[in-house]
This record gives sequence, C-alpha cells and structure tokens, in this order.
Amino acid sequence: MQNFWYKNAIVYSLDVETFMDSDGDGVGDFPGLTQRLDYLSGLGITCLWLHPFYPSPNRDDGYDVMDYYSVDSRLGTLGDFVEFMHEAKKRGIGVMIDLVINHTSIQHPWFQAARSDKNSKYRDYYIWANDPPETDPAEVIFPDAEDSIWEYDSKAGAYYLHHFYKEQPDLNISNPVVRDEIRKIVHFWLELGVSGFRVDAVPYFVKNVEVLAEQYELESFLEDLREAVSARNPEAVLLAEANVESEAFATYFGDGNRMHMLFSFFANQKKFLALALQQSAPLTEGLQQLPKTPRSCQWLNFVRHHDELTLDQLSEAERDKIYEAFAPEEQMQIYGRGIRRRLPPMFNGDRRRIELIYSLLFALPGIPLIRYGDEIGMGDDLSLPGRDSVRTPMQWSEKANGGFSTAAPACLSKPVISEGEYGYPNVNVTAQQREADSLLNWFDQVIRIRKQHPEIGWGNWKIIETDQPGVFAHCCAWKDKTVLTVHNLSEQACTVMLKSGSSGHLVDLFGDRAYPPSNTQSSQNPQLISLEPYGYRWFRVEQKS
Repeated sequence: MQNFWYKNAIVYSLDVETFMDSDGDGVGDFPGLTQRLDYLSGLGITCLWLHPFYPSPNRDDGYDVMDYYSVDSRLGTLGDFVEFMHEAKKRGIGVMIDLVINHTSIQHPWFQAARSDKNSKYRDYYIWANDPPETDPAEVIFPDAEDSIWEYDSKAGAYYLHHFYKEQPDLNISNPVVRDEIRKIVHFWLELGVSGFRVDAVPYFVKNVEVLAEQYELESFLEDLREAVSARNPEAVLLAEANVESEAFATYFGDGNRMHMLFSFFANQKKFLALALQQSAPLTEGLQQLPKTPRSCQWLNFVRHHDELTLDQLSEAERDKIYEAFAPEEQMQIYGRGIRRRLPPMFNGDRRRIELIYSLLFALPGIPLIRYGDEIGMGDDLSLPGRDSVRTPMQWSEKANGGFSTAAPACLSKPVISEGEYGYPNVNVTAQQREADSLLNWFDQVIRIRKQHPEIGWGNWKIIETDQPGVFAHCCAWKDKTVLTVHNLSEQACTVMLKSGSSGHLVDLFGDRAYPPSNTQSSQNPQLISLEPYGYRWFRVEQKS
C-alpha cells in the first residue's frame, strides 16, 4: 500500500542560489542550505521543492539545463548534494527537485551534436523544420522577449522549435529514445534519495505541430513517467506545473495513475479575484469547478511562487479588477497576464490581509506551498527585470546582505533588498524570532495547527452557505473529524450566519484575534460567528452526544 505522505505535507520552495551562501562568493549553495535545515525543520517544513540546480548558462534562471546528471559548480558538488540529502532525511524532510524535460539549453551537448550533424542520433532529440508554420502568438511563453516559437540555426540549416526562450530548444518527447533518456534522469535522482519531482511545463511536452509525422499522446507519456518513478520508489511523487482550464484537469490526474499533485492555478486566480472584489463568490466558483481527485491525488495550493502571479484563466475585465487592486502601475505587471510582485507590497503591508490569505492557503482543501521568505513577509524589487523582482536573496539578519552572504554587494548573484520598508534591516528572520507577534511566529503557529488537522489534506470538503457575500466558509471531514474555517474577505466587520453544515459545538482553534465564545444554538438554528475586517477563524466541530 502506498504511503500518501504528501497529503499532509508542508511544502517550502526555494532556489539554492538565493537561499544561503556558505563560502562568501555571493552565490547560495548546498552547504549553505544544509546549514539552514534546522531552521526549516523548526518551522515545521516537511518537504522542500528545489528549483533547478543543474549546470546552466542561466538564460532562464536555471531552467535552461546543460547537464541533467550534475550540480552547477557555483552551488556545490554532487557530494554536497548527497550530504544535504542525508541531513534532510535525518530531519524528516523530503526533497522534490525540478524535472525540466520540455526543453534543454542550447548549450546542452545533445543540441550541439544535433545542430552539427543531420545524421547524428541527437538530431531527432529536437524538432526541426525547413519551412515552419506561422506562430500563434498565444504559444509564445515570453512575449516580451520572443515573437516566434521557431528559430533558424545557420549551422543546422533548419529551424528548431522553442516555446520558451530561443536558447531553450524543445525536446521531442515523441521520440522513444528521448523518453528513455528521461527515465534515466528520473532513476538517477531517485537513487540519490529525492522524494519526487516538480515537473516543469507539462502542457508543452507533446508538440502538436504538423512537422512531426508521429506524435506521442500526453496521457501515455504521463503514465510512462509515473510508472518509471513508482518502479524505483513507490512513495515518490510527481507534481505537475500545468496552468490549464478546468476541463483539462482529468488529463493530468487520470485514474490516479499519472500525476500525484497539480498546482491549483485555476482556484488561485479565482482567489485573487475574490480578494480584489472582497466577495467570496469567485473563490466558491473556482473551487466548485475542481473535479473530485482520485484517492492518491491532491491539489497543491499556493499564493505566490517564483514566476509571475498569472491571471490568464480570467477575463480581461477580471484581470483589470485585480490589477486595479494589487498592481495599478504598469511596471508591476508582466506579459499582459500577470503580476510580478510579492504579496506584502501588493497588500500595502496590511498585516490583516496578509494573515487572511495565508490562513486561506493552509485551510483550503489540498497541500500548502510556502515560497521562501513568505514567512517573514519579504518584499520585491521592481527595479530588477521580469520575474527577478520576486527572486531576491533570503533575508536572515540585520548583517550585511541580510546575512545571506559575506561577499561584496556587487558580487551577489542577485541583489538583496537593502532599503525601504522591505529591506533586510526591517525584514529578517533573526529580528522576527525575537518578536512574539511577528509574522514568522504566526507562520509557526498556523503550520502547527495545520499539521494537527490532516482532514484538510485527506478529507472530503464542502462549501458552507452564509448570509454575508464577503465571507467564505468551508469544512473538511475525515475519520469522524471535521474542521470548519470562516474567512472574511471584506473590510467590514460582520456577524455571519452559517446556513448549513455547521451543526455541533464549535471549538475555537485559531483566529486573527481572541473572540468571545461562539453562539452554538440548537441544530434547527444557524450558527452565528463574529468576524473582524479581514478576520478568520478555525473551529473543530464536535458533534453533540
């Protein structure tokens, strides 16, 4: 029987390059990350998702891979990685790594061989055309940098396909030899002890382009990948990055025989619309459109991660509402579809709203994902290009460079935020560990509460009807236990009436403040719950004997 350990996991994502520098060269590394494992363990983290750490020319922050079987020398050695894995395992922390197999770097030996010789076995590792079809602008992932998904290579004498940057040629997944290579990559890292893979850009794996005589079905590839993983480690997991419409979700879960987890992009976009409008209806609508997942599968909930806050599943009018509320200036927006800000600046530092959305993150059915620095309320640097605005180094202390590195500031791989409200003198781990009411200590508390209530990750959930349009209420039930949470998305205090599903005695577990005891009436009458502006409350539901 498979151990579904991930269903009650607390996932923390980080980039080794920007987390902790151990040797003073300005670049984070695996020895530095290993030094910080006690911090992560103390916070309650049970699973790390590491961004790409492979050798790379870094055209796309490491997602342009040159070698799938090694570690970027700036970040350490393969031996450092193995030592890190050993220490993580000792602390009960699993490790997911990025599996970037939609494309390679243009500098990967496979591509160099492919472009140099038409008869090379590597030629068909990629997709070529002498007269490529016209590009649909919607297929271009980075419209600020590219206007086509085809690039002419003079050495090859042909065009190659790339959905991302032109320095990232797409792999030909329809080639069975490429699929064999992917299996080898997966098995290599599983042998080194990883707990699974965050699979990058899954919707782009199978290329529906007319230049391919045969096209492998995405569903078949996902099943092959699951089989390759499970054969080596039945407890290892696959997390799919797939920002798709709700009708396509079943493609990625299958009958529980494809991906274990899927980023909840759709519900997240609806969540931000609800926050912008201060009404619960969009969030309710987004959750109701999610299909019931197979028993072995689950959603991964998030607020922000290393990319833009994408809003592409919303209408233009809905996006404009979110822009107006959270990113009114053009420099705060990106690609015409998203926001390149961290959460605290989006909310103007309003602690009430910051707590509210992270309370939702931990309460919604699924698995919560924390982005490094979320727990201390790190900000962004909009002077940096593109997505780099939200990829600044971790802020550990008031020391130079926020304690991230002893290097001169000019030598840092990415500049640390040093000035203003979100500069490291004001926002850092050390200072917040000393403050009882800090955001870091609030995260410590909510993580502890979430881990004590596995029904959120394991159970059946339902939305509770209320009489307040700004209040979202839902409950999760599993093994005769039920947790109920109520969130006020509006700036108005209220007393909310729960119209269904709340019979029983409510025991306060967690909230934005200490409230008077809830009014538990007879089972024929609704429950009344007081909420402050942007207030939230968690309850255990105890059935009357």
